[in-house]
Amino acid sequence: MAVWIKDEGRSKSIFPVDSEHSAIFQCLIGEFHNPIEKIILTASGGPFRGKNRDFLKTVTKTQALKHPNWEMGAKITIDSATLMNKGLEVIEAKWLFGLTASQIEVVVHPQSIIHSMVQFEDGSLKAQMGLPDMKLPIQYALAYPNRLKSDFPRFDFTRYPSLTFEKPDSDTFVNLALAYEALNKGGNASCVLNAANEVAVQAFLTEQIGFLEIPEVVGNCLAKVAYIAHPGYEDYVQTDTETRRIAGEATKLA
Repeated sequence: MAVWIKDEGRSKSIFPVDSEHSAIFQCLIGEFHNPIEKIILTASGGPFRGKNRDFLKTVTKTQALKHPNWEMGAKITIDSATLMNKGLEVIEAKWLFGLTASQIEVVVHPQSIIHSMVQFEDGSLKAQMGLPDMKLPIQYALAYPNRLKSDFPRFDFTRYPSLTFEKPDSDTFVNLALAYEALNKGGNASCVLNAANEVAVQAFLTEQIGFLEIPEVVGNCLAKVAYIAHPGYEDYVQTDTETRRIAGEATKLA
């Protein structure tokens, strides 16, 4: 996730740019003294929402790169199709907002109008809404605490008479479950998850593995790479290198 770091004298503030984390941050303005009960990260569900594993066995790179709502680079578009992008966002949210895995919920919202929500201890919910366009969260981070006037397209409720929500299918899209597993395990597990996924996605994009093999590679690396409970910087570097070697061998990229 990209962030903007602004130097304010001796202190530095990190402002999230990813639309979901920007939404959480915007919902927290004026609420920093109120504890978060949980946050709800919304996911479009990607191009294969509702599809089963039999369908996913034969999907092509071209199909996976057709996101229904967002125009993004190839890697993140594939991550959206596998739900790994949401898994990585769950991990990011834990560190950005000081939460536990149990406080972070993912909900599929196909219209991508609500970018994420915060629920407070009294049960109330705040949501940040807008059209699926990265210009707004980027501008918000650059201009914070001000909101700059813009000529961006405006949301029209009459064009979206229904906003729908559903649970993610983590049995079919295993990467989301693997991300929660890595987050709960802690240590260097999330580093393994990320490195293995990068290699697996590249292998899929070069048509060396199938779509369903992406989570297989990730899960295999999580099982094989040595776990380090309290890693330092060099441990992360070594973990990343070792994971890429194992994943590369598995995908014939090594």
